[in-house]
Amino acid sequence: MSRIGKKIIAVPKGVTVTIDGQTVSVKGPKGESSWTVAEEIVVTQDDGGLSLALKADTPRARAMWGLSRTLLDNMVTGVTTGFEKTLELVGVGYRAALKGQALSLQLGFSHEVDVPPPAGITFAVPKQTEIKISGADKQAVGQVAAVIRKLRPPEPYKGKGVRYAGEAVRRKEGKKK
Repeated sequence: MSRIGKKIIAVPKGVTVTIDGQTVSVKGPKGESSWTVAEEIVVTQDDGGLSLALKADTPRARAMWGLSRTLLDNMVTGVTTGFEKTLELVGVGYRAALKGQALSLQLGFSHEVDVPPPAGITFAVPKQTEIKISGADKQAVGQVAAVIRKLRPPEPYKGKGVRYAGEAVRRKEGKKK
């Protein structure tokens, strides 16, 4: 039995939830999001919030129950507070800047790398070696952060590259005499 699926999703003030069949739409101050829930799940809205229940007790239904609850909770959190990922640039000459809305990166290549923001994603550069990616969709924020990190992943000998804030990079020992 899913312990996550049983929990009720609290809907804060200023957030409207619309249930149309299996499609759930959430609208709040930071944006709007919708998702189609699996056929095995029933979503109901009470005064306390959203609750999910199973139509039939099958293994797939139980798996989708917890997943659906988590995704709906992320949608509510995204339209109220949003999500943010921070990347760090480590290396001599590695720096980031904003060109309008786009992110311009110098990562040791012979050219600058420009990353345009997808819809609903915003970039901020508080320091030349720090990038903040924010938006209402948790999956989209994580995907953009992964794409930027993949441009120059941290290498194991000197640790240079783009890494998540607080990420521990395993270092290798260099040559020995």
